[in-house]
Amino acid sequence: MMSNLHLGNKAEKVDSVFQLLGERENDMSYSLAWGLAQCPKFLDKFLSAINQRNTELTEIEIYLQKGGDKKEGITDIELISPKFDIIIEAKRGWNRPPKSQFNKYVQRLIKSGKRTKRLIVLSEYSKKNSGDWLRNDIKGIPVQSISWREAIRFAKQALSGSSHAQKHLIKELIVYFNKVMTKQKYDSNEVYVVSLGKLDRNWRVSPVDVVTKSNKYFHPVGRGWPKEPPNYIAFRYDGKLQSIHHIEKYEVTKNLKRWIEKNPKYYHFLYTLGPAIKPNREVKSGRVFRGGHAWCMLDTLFTSKTISEARDISKKRKQEGERI
Repeated sequence: MMSNLHLGNKAEKVDSVFQLLGERENDMSYSLAWGLAQCPKFLDKFLSAINQRNTELTEIEIYLQKGGDKKEGITDIELISPKFDIIIEAKRGWNRPPKSQFNKYVQRLIKSGKRTKRLIVLSEYSKKNSGDWLRNDIKGIPVQSISWREAIRFAKQALSGSSHAQKHLIKELIVYFNKVMTKQKYDSNEVYVVSLGKLDRNWRVSPVDVVTKSNKYFHPVGRGWPKEPPNYIAFRYDGKLQSIHHIEKYEVTKNLKRWIEKNPKYYHFLYTLGPAIKPNREVKSGRVFRGGHAWCMLDTLFTSKTISEARDISKKRKQEGERI
């Protein structure tokens, strides 16, 4: 039996060698590029997904962080062959590349002179839910969205026909991508505490009724809100903590007309809430801004007099843990 390996102060064990590289966007790009370079079947599946079939794989050069002039930027991954130039922009979670970045890459692709040119955005977004912000082409350059979940599927498909060493690497890569993909951290005891306001003219029902009657809650993905769904969420109104819930499941959607008059412009996390956990005594809001949010460790909400006290204790614990 092997011992468990941990990185830094993280309780989560290291299950893939790629986790040692890290979990930032660049780390994900490096891991993907290494997998594509070392496993021809994986590269072939990836190219087929972007309609680049019947390609001589040995002619492809894979570049990481390839630079151009100031107007062309630095690419995450670039696949270049005598026939094509494909730029892959990798984003972690639900982040989106800015338009300025797209424009730089398009100029670079046009300048390359290759017969086939493509721009690929790799993120949590699939083709199905990227249509509101990602154009099909920019200045004639096809643009396509591929999700990390799809990349995992390509890797699984590549297992058949790969060598023993390649299968081992692909399995490590699948474990790694499953770790860093956006999902609930079920081992986290942090609670995201939010304020529920009153009914306004854009709402069909009050935010309190959404929680107490529909057993749901929703908020934008990012934009000052979490980019990954929390494990627990708590609600405060009337100046005090009202309930804590485990988030049973979530989806990413813009279809919220059951509760609001007009669907939002941006995608939202829609949570299904578990049974309400009621505090055993009154926990006032304390020094928390009227509409402010707070992160608190679960136990502190039962032992503190106010939410702001629980927030401060939780913050101090995390800082002390990081110094160990």
